[in-house]
Amino acid sequence: MRRSLLIRLIAVSALIAVCAIAATAWLAARTTSGAIEREQGQVFADDGTIYQSLLAYAATHPNWNDVAPVVREYAEKTGRRVVLTTPQGTPIAASEASPNPLPHQPSVVIDPLSVDARLGVKSTPDRIDPDAVGPYALSKEERDDLRAVAERVLACTQRRSGLGRIEVSPGGHPRVVVPFGDLGCGAVMLEKPTETEEDALAKLSELIDACLGRNNRTIPIAKLALSWTFDGPVVQSADQTVTSCVTSARREQLTPYVAPAAWLYITEKGSDQPPTGFTLSSENQVRLIAVAGGILLLTVVVMGLASIRLIRPLRALTGAAQRMEAGETGARVRVKGKDEIARLARAFNDMARAREELEEARKAMVGDVAHELRTPLATIRGWLEAAQDGVSRLDDELVASLLEEAVHLQHIVDDLQDLALADVGALRVHLEPVDANALLGQLGAAFAARAEGAGVRLDVRFLEDPAVTADPVRLRQALDNLVSNAIRHTPVGGAVTVSGRRVGGDVVFEVADTGVGIAAEDLPYVFDRFWRADAARSRASGGSGLGLAIVRNLAEAHGGGVGVRSVLGEGSTFTLRFPASQVREGNHEGI
Repeated sequence: MRRSLLIRLIAVSALIAVCAIAATAWLAARTTSGAIEREQGQVFADDGTIYQSLLAYAATHPNWNDVAPVVREYAEKTGRRVVLTTPQGTPIAASEASPNPLPHQPSVVIDPLSVDARLGVKSTPDRIDPDAVGPYALSKEERDDLRAVAERVLACTQRRSGLGRIEVSPGGHPRVVVPFGDLGCGAVMLEKPTETEEDALAKLSELIDACLGRNNRTIPIAKLALSWTFDGPVVQSADQTVTSCVTSARREQLTPYVAPAAWLYITEKGSDQPPTGFTLSSENQVRLIAVAGGILLLTVVVMGLASIRLIRPLRALTGAAQRMEAGETGARVRVKGKDEIARLARAFNDMARAREELEEARKAMVGDVAHELRTPLATIRGWLEAAQDGVSRLDDELVASLLEEAVHLQHIVDDLQDLALADVGALRVHLEPVDANALLGQLGAAFAARAEGAGVRLDVRFLEDPAVTADPVRLRQALDNLVSNAIRHTPVGGAVTVSGRRVGGDVVFEVADTGVGIAAEDLPYVFDRFWRADAARSRASGGSGLGLAIVRNLAEAHGGGVGVRSVLGEGSTFTLRFPASQVREGNHEGI
């Protein structure tokens, strides 16, 4: 039991530890992965924000003269060190003065006329930033006029379909957009280029024409189908040379209006190393510590509750055992559940109950033995003192009376010795083949005179098959006790019948009498030591009160048993059951 409990404690502790470690590892991994992803995403988002803001500045300013405030603003927002230089390495603006050198390669090149589409910023097919409008930017008057037209067109379309909205290009040219259908409502007025846009288109045409001339092309400008769209000028041509000339002409036309290309360096604050994305922020570090601390606290609480649940019944058992050691025979513990500790508690309660019953039986037996021995000893002492004082003469009659009392004492002592041997499992039986009918004949002859003197008829009935394996002395002792007890409790004119029969593999001996009988409520106690149905009848009726208890022990020593049936006022039948044949192991000593 102790080993099972120890194994259970170890298993529970190991299971809780494994679950706690696994949960901590899983939550830490999830939290760390999420934190790293968030950190990386934040780094990319911060870098993209810085790039887009500086690219927008470059597309709308002809130089970098006023970029320093923008660099400091976004460096402060992102917590990064931001440095902008020319391609030759000349500093343009820096978020902080630092002695640390810049990395060998820039984080990105900022050029509104050659946008890196991989960085997720908007651009046209020719990689020009849409915000770089240059000469295509409308004047205030043109913006106001077109805005008024766009609002009228929008009002018209919304009356028709309830839908529509106004979009404005980076150059300030508005248009009305509906999800489906033909606009109508004079929307064609918004599709024409303004005077500013026509002038810019004319200049672009000259630049394209010059490029084509340099490439030995004589394609007239009118055939290039150069036209204006909401997204800028476009030329419809499958000729690669024409497309290249249009792109180079657009860049040449916009160059005076945008800032020159610059190199952007983004590093950790106070460092020359680019941000890795794996340095957790204070918030994520606090989150990780909180997760680990929460798991640890939960583990401690679960372990504490489990320990309390396991230790509390053990403490109760310990306390009950200590109370029992101090002499409290009624110590008990409360039993809950069906586990090993509950079984241990039930076993302890059963032990305490058995100990209490044993103690009560011991006290009762001591009292009964003292009571049984007191009368013959008092008789012997009284007569001897009387003879010593000369009051009585020590004649043959007195000696016979004293001898009778001594024999009775010897009988009680012998019975107690037999019971003591049975209690420690040392009652010896020597098994051998026995003729049951011969034994019954001896029994009838031995008790014939006693039965006749008591006015009781003794009837002995023999078995058809008398072979039985038993200890003849102990078997005769058991039958003697039953017959003696039956004759003693049968009134004059009654009968005692001794018989035997086979029942299956057993031999059953029965001793029936027509005596006073035994009440039904007293039957369970018939074979208890010193028990009598009438407590007032002590030695007056003879016997020590141990005979039936010895009969039960002798029967159990043979592997059999005893029983009794009785009706008050009609008589009793005692049954003694023995196995007919038994395997002999030595002399069956110590059974």
